[in-house]
Amino acid sequence: MALPRLLPRALAPLARGLARPGCGPALQRAASASAPAAPDFNSFVIRTNTCGELRSAHVGQEVTLYGWIQYQRQGLFLVLRDFQGLTQIILPQDEAHSHVKKLLSNAPVESVVRVTGIVSSRPPGQENPKMPTGDIEVKAETAEILNSCKKLPFEIKDFIKKSEALRMQYRYLDLRSFQLQYNLRLRSHIVMRMREYLCNLHGSKRIPCALQGSRQVLLSAAESSAVQAAPHGWRPGQIDIEMSFVDQAGIQRLIEGLLQYSWPEERGPIMTPFPSMTYKEALADYGTDKPDTRFGMKIVDISDFLRRLDIQFVQNALSYPHGTVKAICIPQGVEIMEIICRPDGSLKSLLTKFLGEKQQSELIQVLNMQVDDVVLLAAGEHKRVCSALGSLRLESADLLEAAGLVLRDPTAFHFLWVVDFPLFLPKEENPTELESAHHPFTAPHPSDTSLLYSDPTKARSQHYDLVLNGNEVGGGSIRIHSAEQQRFVLEKVLKEDSEVLSHLLEALEFGAPPHGGIALGLDRLISLIVDAPSIRDVIAFPKSFRGRDLMGNAPDYVTPEELEPYHIQVSWPLAERGKENL
Repeated sequence: MALPRLLPRALAPLARGLARPGCGPALQRAASASAPAAPDFNSFVIRTNTCGELRSAHVGQEVTLYGWIQYQRQGLFLVLRDFQGLTQIILPQDEAHSHVKKLLSNAPVESVVRVTGIVSSRPPGQENPKMPTGDIEVKAETAEILNSCKKLPFEIKDFIKKSEALRMQYRYLDLRSFQLQYNLRLRSHIVMRMREYLCNLHGSKRIPCALQGSRQVLLSAAESSAVQAAPHGWRPGQIDIEMSFVDQAGIQRLIEGLLQYSWPEERGPIMTPFPSMTYKEALADYGTDKPDTRFGMKIVDISDFLRRLDIQFVQNALSYPHGTVKAICIPQGVEIMEIICRPDGSLKSLLTKFLGEKQQSELIQVLNMQVDDVVLLAAGEHKRVCSALGSLRLESADLLEAAGLVLRDPTAFHFLWVVDFPLFLPKEENPTELESAHHPFTAPHPSDTSLLYSDPTKARSQHYDLVLNGNEVGGGSIRIHSAEQQRFVLEKVLKEDSEVLSHLLEALEFGAPPHGGIALGLDRLISLIVDAPSIRDVIAFPKSFRGRDLMGNAPDYVTPEELEPYHIQVSWPLAERGKENL
């Protein structure tokens, strides 16, 4: 007699496994081949089923469900929710079960309840195709209120707008939303797949190691395989990888394979290898070192075209060191900028009084302008011009999309390697001095090693960034493994006291291998995958903008008596008291 009821329960984990995010056929085959069948998770708990797994095949079965009351309607039915989904519960209307109806009807929304009842088919015409359990309902026979919920500060619904401060203060309620639960479960799945790829398939070792220099010293201990290291072990927000006997191409292939292996199936495949672009190309074409390549509107250099015109501000700009004139063409512009292409092919702009018909036609060809397009033009020092147009490019895209023109496909994922960064940059506060563009352990580009000693301002680095849809999601470099070169960078180029890193320099002198690494920002990567507006939507317990935990009200003031055993004295600024948490 028990066999018919045990069979659906035995098949339930298979059905859930096939449905979970990113679990494709290859993973399912690998899981079934490498591990014995695991017992149904329900066998460890006191329910018979979850709220998301009941189907027409369960009709006639007695089930026990546990969950939160999502919705109630006029003493007729309620919707029960757990981590797997929703089930409609029909309240009994007969006198014999009046106590069950009263109990469930009076229970506040979000109360935790146990319901036992019989699975039934919904009446014809009352099925809900939007719910996986929409073909059935459970007719309640017994129930128990396990924990009643007091008045909520906000409704637990994804479409209800809540302030971020309120969401963080009541994070335990916010975490009940389907979207946050989906985000965190997908994150967990991706991280587990990454761990499997790095540790099981490629033999890297998980070694807690907090500082950049410490990870380099670790590789001096003849650790030749990939080492995945991060502060406090596998830190939730970041994955750090350090490898010896590797070059830039090897790091890139590893990361491409890692992302392809762990990528959620429902987001579509990602193609490798990822395209690559130099820092100079990115700045010149997009005005940033993290370009969003999902749409065009590239920056165009029109210096040569305007150089022969007698326009004073143009000539002044071109006379500067690295002076340039550049432009971007905005499709179907809405008269928000200077040069507009009329239907008759002429230009509407203050600039046109300096241009004849032939020159206007040439400019239209140079910029590939169409009717109603708008051009933004900037003149001045190269880097500033590119940065300004890069910002305007993104702002213009926002304006056009707000007006209904789709430029960036929200379902597209455009990965890009940006390489050949400068090794050093002038300090903003003192341009005669240099600072590391990445960090002081970054090795120079193999072709520019001599420039490190003769003209370090022109040397490129072996620094590489991984960009996704205009966001940096990873960055790393090949490191300096020569103690002599590292000391030169610290003392001669950066004017730093090398004694602070004497342990690293000494480790490099004892046969340190060539090595390199990269760090992936998990928070940003996952937020882009799930299209979350903030990385706080992919972190279980995030901090506020000011680094506060609004749920636990931490950090808080500590009394001198509590600090005394630790020999700590704190002088609290009075201005800090009474400030807003965010």
